[in-house]
Amino acid sequence: MMKNTPQTKFLRPSIISALFCFSALALGLAAAQSRQEIKLTQGTNIAVALSPDGKTLVFDLQGTLWRMPATGGKATAITDEFNDARQPAWSPDGKRLAFQSYRDGNFHLWTVAPDGKQLTQLTSGTFDDREPHWSPDGKRLAFASDRGGNYDIWTLEPASGKLEQLTRDTANDYNPAWSPDGKQIAFVSERNAGRGLWLWQVENRQESLLSKSNATLAAPSWSADGQQVLFQSGERTSGKAELWAKAVGSEEQPRVLSAAAEDVFPFRAAWLSASEFLYTADGQIKRANLNSAQRTTQAFEATVKLNRPAYARKKRDFDSTAPRRVLGIYAPAVSPDGQRVAFTALGDLWLAEMGKPPERLTNDVFVQTHPRWSPDGTKLIYIADNQGAMDVWQRDLKTGAERLLADPPLDANLPVLSPDGKRIAFFAGLALGATLQVFDIESGKTKAVLNRSIQATTLSWTPDGKALAVPILHPHSTRYREGFYQVDVIPVDGPVDGSAGYSLAPNPERTLSYGTLAPDGRTLAYVEDGRLSVVALNEQGRLAGMPRRVNADLADWLSWTGDSKSVVYQSLDRIKKVSLDTGRVEEFNTLIEWQPAQPTGTLVIHAGRMFDGKSSDYQRNVDVIIEGNRIKEIVAHNDARHTGNVIDASDKTVMPGLFEMHGHQSLTLGEKLGRTWLAFGITSVREPGTDPYDGAERREAWAAGQRPGPRNFFSGRLLDGNRVYYSIAEGVATEAHLDLVLQRARVLEYDLIKTYVRMPDLWQKKIAATAHQMGVPTSSHELWPAASYGMDAVEHQSATSRRGYSPKLSLIGRGYDDVVQILAQTKMNYTPTLILSGLSYQLAEQPELLTNKQFVALNGEAGVQALQARAAAGRSPVMHDLVATQGQVSLAVLKAGGRVTAGTDSPIIPYGFSLQLELQMFVRAGFTPAEAIRSATLWSAEAVGVGNDLGSVERGKLADLVIVAGDPLKNIADTLNVAVTIKNGRAYTLQALLTQPR
Repeated sequence: MMKNTPQTKFLRPSIISALFCFSALALGLAAAQSRQEIKLTQGTNIAVALSPDGKTLVFDLQGTLWRMPATGGKATAITDEFNDARQPAWSPDGKRLAFQSYRDGNFHLWTVAPDGKQLTQLTSGTFDDREPHWSPDGKRLAFASDRGGNYDIWTLEPASGKLEQLTRDTANDYNPAWSPDGKQIAFVSERNAGRGLWLWQVENRQESLLSKSNATLAAPSWSADGQQVLFQSGERTSGKAELWAKAVGSEEQPRVLSAAAEDVFPFRAAWLSASEFLYTADGQIKRANLNSAQRTTQAFEATVKLNRPAYARKKRDFDSTAPRRVLGIYAPAVSPDGQRVAFTALGDLWLAEMGKPPERLTNDVFVQTHPRWSPDGTKLIYIADNQGAMDVWQRDLKTGAERLLADPPLDANLPVLSPDGKRIAFFAGLALGATLQVFDIESGKTKAVLNRSIQATTLSWTPDGKALAVPILHPHSTRYREGFYQVDVIPVDGPVDGSAGYSLAPNPERTLSYGTLAPDGRTLAYVEDGRLSVVALNEQGRLAGMPRRVNADLADWLSWTGDSKSVVYQSLDRIKKVSLDTGRVEEFNTLIEWQPAQPTGTLVIHAGRMFDGKSSDYQRNVDVIIEGNRIKEIVAHNDARHTGNVIDASDKTVMPGLFEMHGHQSLTLGEKLGRTWLAFGITSVREPGTDPYDGAERREAWAAGQRPGPRNFFSGRLLDGNRVYYSIAEGVATEAHLDLVLQRARVLEYDLIKTYVRMPDLWQKKIAATAHQMGVPTSSHELWPAASYGMDAVEHQSATSRRGYSPKLSLIGRGYDDVVQILAQTKMNYTPTLILSGLSYQLAEQPELLTNKQFVALNGEAGVQALQARAAAGRSPVMHDLVATQGQVSLAVLKAGGRVTAGTDSPIIPYGFSLQLELQMFVRAGFTPAEAIRSATLWSAEAVGVGNDLGSVERGKLADLVIVAGDPLKNIADTLNVAVTIKNGRAYTLQALLTQPR
């Protein structure tokens, strides 16, 4: 098991196959490719290790291990780009380097010879093994692992494969470092007995606290004489990332070694002697001495290579009014008799009966969704925003009569009637942060079942009506947030913390989606690896058999027939019913057509100032003539044209409609969502992660004019690895599953594909190739090697990382030249979402923002109060420095020739309002107002692949415009002064957008 073996031997067969499939696929791509080299002389969050003879340094830079002389110089890569190789550690004999690698979709321990040969995988499984460090005799490796349910310190004998767990505290222990005499292991712990640095005594297996600290500590490292331990201490909220030293066996307090403004990275120091050491900070490898403040730099130069295949962008037809098939069929539910299915399309309720065409039940500007059946099959309950919020309604299918059942204080989501029809269970609040509640129809009272915030997924009752089954995230550890969704059964009358419930986990190491109980309570249906499975339950509702896979195609949105014998599921653009007894599959007819809404006639806008999105100044006193949905011409103003449909903007500024480049949405936000975007001048939204059917519905309903809204360019679920966090993530553990979700992307015609933080790079490369075959771009949180093989975009300056630290930004918000050069030279689209960190500061500095007309009208007093609370957190010098520092990184990318676009990760930050504030953040960072606007117009359109039609005010382009009062090229805040928004040639006044329809 532990012998040296070619690296591919240890890869999952599915990932190897993915690489071969990609190679074959790449042959069919366009021959033109972007090949270049980038020289890197700085690194963001790099770790360094010194050879035992003191002659060679190995460091990790953007997921590759590099070797160079200890004195510095040119570095040579010793691992390839697919390992995500981090935190190297030399063996005492200098013959091997241990490191953590994410090559197979979990972090495991690997070794490699210093020349890059003999790459060997040491650990495997569905666990994460991190931060290896050799014992002085070279016989064992200490490392941190979540094999025991949280992070503990373990050891491994590479020769035999023997594993041993050392620590067993319920809190996380990590970052082990062996003492030079082999008698102790220092490690970081979060335990209640004292957060800080701890020691493990090897002989007597005792633990003791070395240095207590409430700060976030990392990376203990022993001096060569065993008398000192160095460690990193950092807190984003304090703006400090420091290097500390603690004398072992002394009562003296630790002392700070780093300079006041130094940005120390959270990795082990490498000792040259009892007092000299190397550490990483400020993008560099530094040499220091315990007894001196002097620092020298061990300069490096590492050259990375690119091979970015060119591809043809998808051609879109923005002009045809020909009928198109509805792809956004959402939230289907089968009737108890199994003969009908209710669902949402184009924002309305539909009913499909076996063998008959679908029937439209509602047809208005509001949203009706999440239909579920009464036990007798005569009524539908659903949520609708007819009264401005998502309430629970009931529709009598015989008479068509509608009745308001529940009007909870927070928006309702996924309502389900109890078996006796007397109560409604639902999620209250946003889909990504809701509470579980039950409403009694007769009394009108609501009670909390689970009062902690969870992510709404699916919901079902036990047959006795005493409990609810809901998929809930179970993190694999408390150190990192990712884990697996399992079905929790929560008593309705139990404690609201859920402690009286129990979990159903047929496969504890897989995410279980759409888990729902059969009406008789004897079977659980769920989706695993993209396909429908069932498992038997006993009379107590516990697992009582082996799971059985039911189908071979993709399965989403499960519901049971009343006899508990069949399951209806959504598969791509189809709704199917499968008999669990016979395996027979039937398909409902859901063929519905929609037509794009296109205006007719001529609209003339007299613009006092017009910013076309390309030049750096205005055209003045011009007429923008719109014919239908496109700009016919732009000419000098002439009063003679001012007949018919004219907008007088002679005292205002006309500019391109804005793009929100990173917004997550939900149909449960109702018709107001579309008005909100338009009210802030936003005519296009790029949505990098949503329920795919939800996203398709929104794209179609807005394009059809069923309700007002921007253009929607969406991706489906976040494509992630085996572990996930968000309920809209797809936990992919097999290549067969990956193929199914890529098929979904094709059928539903995604506009982009977004991968998430735990997707391994070998699969991510295949995803990029598939997306490019479709003609659409890809994006992720990852910078490298994503940039090397053609990923088109990267989201966020920092955000979530599987590593626990970011390869793009340090703990205190600094980025270095490796990040800037990769982004600039590849021209990957970069959406930094500065407002995620800057909102509190922005609100604290500009309290008048809390009175913004659009925000107040659309969000009410509750929304204003929520922002006031956030403003309080922004009143600190640390926040000022953090905002300024992060803005400098984005400016550096822009000045180096990179492409920066404006996005906000709403609804974490309020819809629409946040994009306007992001533009102000860009200008604060040093962008000109023209550059800031261009980031949300032309550059965004080009990144999405629609730059020929959108993003600037030019003859022949689509008429997506915004008219604002003021001079935004002089004062960027004037882009908030929206007077009229024009989308696809149709004009909406601000007053109309702020008025709820009736």
